[in-house]
Amino acid sequence: MFHRESGVFKTTYSADMALYPLPIAKWTMIALAVIFVLIVPLAVHEYYLSILNLIFIAIVGALGLNILVGYTGQISIGHGAFMSVGAYTAANLAVKLGLPFWLTLPAGGLMAALIGVVVGMPSLRIKGLYLAIATLAGQLIIEWTINRVPAISGGAQASIEVDRPSLFGFAFNTQGRLYFFLLFFAVIAIIATLNLVRSRIGRAFVAVRDQDIAAEIIGINIYRYKLLAFAISSFYAGVCGVLYTYYFGIANYEQFQLIVSIDYLAMIIIGGLGSVLGTILGATFVTLLPIVIRIFMENVGSLFFTAVEMANVISGLRLGLFGALIIFFLIVEPEGLNRLWRNVRSYFRVWPFSY
Repeated sequence: MFHRESGVFKTTYSADMALYPLPIAKWTMIALAVIFVLIVPLAVHEYYLSILNLIFIAIVGALGLNILVGYTGQISIGHGAFMSVGAYTAANLAVKLGLPFWLTLPAGGLMAALIGVVVGMPSLRIKGLYLAIATLAGQLIIEWTINRVPAISGGAQASIEVDRPSLFGFAFNTQGRLYFFLLFFAVIAIIATLNLVRSRIGRAFVAVRDQDIAAEIIGINIYRYKLLAFAISSFYAGVCGVLYTYYFGIANYEQFQLIVSIDYLAMIIIGGLGSVLGTILGATFVTLLPIVIRIFMENVGSLFFTAVEMANVISGLRLGLFGALIIFFLIVEPEGLNRLWRNVRSYFRVWPFSY
């Protein structure tokens, strides 16, 4: 493999399939690993670790949704419902059967994948706005089922408390310990997604997204791959829901309502559809935005609003900004933050010799 200013010339299939096509990418990943594993936990305050923990969880769920929407072109507004399926599955297994997290976590993902296949069956016949409405119906049906079936929800409060995860007697019961726990699953999700989209399955997903009729003509079973995309996306969502449950110590349907599905759609649209890096950027941005708004309003908004009015203003401002950002990126930069990052990288790659 040769690296030239005109591009990258690869001479073998193994070089073409390498996860890190250039040596600098490999060393960058090593540097990031050192920073996030050795430096950040020791140098960052516990409050900021809690924010990073929320970002790690969001990355897992957003990657799953981007596989479905960004790579396969199947619109879904029911991602929060699949997260709730994983959360309540894990909570019930942990509380009623006393199973450890390394069993409840994949079980929650698999149950969400099963429900995702059922909800995704309309994709065999419909697409676009009609599919979005079908997944919205799935969201509402799952919410209703959880609230009305005590065997699932745990009773009138529709919440189940669970103990923090532990491994060989080591409990992940602090923000610092949860940091490593959640970082592990975020890294696994990123690596799995990077390999999936480079595989035969990933190429089939992209073919279905770009032109499903042409994909079917060349031998791709579009029905199979659409359902597979729903299953994989829902598995990620279920795992994300389990991580939320263990992080907060409770499974509650209010954590996975429709607004959560909208949040995850905002993550992949703002970050960039069909991009793993964009998903990470979008999850980080959308997780940090409400925190930044709250801090700003507490310092500035208190001059104009009372404490009671502040909560409504912050909530409305958050939703308004999300809507405005989604519209902005769809119109101005459909490829999201990922494209902006590529533009900056390309600029500095040749700077100061822009010609």
